Amino acid sequence: MNDSRSDHAEAPPLPNSRKALDDLLDSMLQHPDQHEKITAQIKEQFEQEQAPLIIDMCGFTRTTHQHGIVAFLLMIHEMHRVCCPAIRENGGKLIKTEADNLFCLFDSVQAALAASLVIIERLETVNLLLPEDRHLYASIGIGWGRVLNIENHDLFGDEINLACKLSEDIATQNMVLLTERAHEQLPARSDMTQRGLSISGISLTYFELAR
Repeated sequence: MNDSRSDHAEAPPLPNSRKALDDLLDSMLQHPDQHEKITAQIKEQFEQEQAPLIIDMCGFTRTTHQHGIVAFLLMIHEMHRVCCPAIRENGGKLIKTEADNLFCLFDSVQAALAASLVIIERLETVNLLLPEDRHLYASIGIGWGRVLNIENHDLFGDEINLACKLSEDIATQNMVLLTERAHEQLPARSDMTQRGLSISGISLTYFELAR
């Protein structure tokens, strides 16, 4: 008789799965003398050099206050229908969504920037058909560097944090901002303006795309 349990054997975790990461972190706690070795293993299994693109939808508080949460959920749904095809068309991957934010990865800053411009152009077209109080706007931050990718479900890293800061706290509607490292990946352009500020105790240099 065949053992039916073999049909339901648990698959081994992927090299960059959440379980694999948790196991490595547990090992680090249990074997502090191997901290450097395990850190190197985590970097080898999870780190990727990518361009994170973070999209934040503008107007959450205003729209929710005026029309209620269902109306805002509908706008988020419309935003996804505009953004997701543009992300795929330019070679990007949508990693996750959180409320009105989209977290994406691209192999190059050029591709992330191209997707951003398509998204804004399509939002402007959609807005021609929507009432003014339901217009869709995005603020976009782009980074570049080593990021921890947890099975294409979650992301960690300094450039993730900086791109989030640009999109959520600094950019206004239909504005595209790049971190300093992301800007360094581009050929010389005349449509980028360097800016800087201190925020959350960090001196931040970034670049704004002129439109």
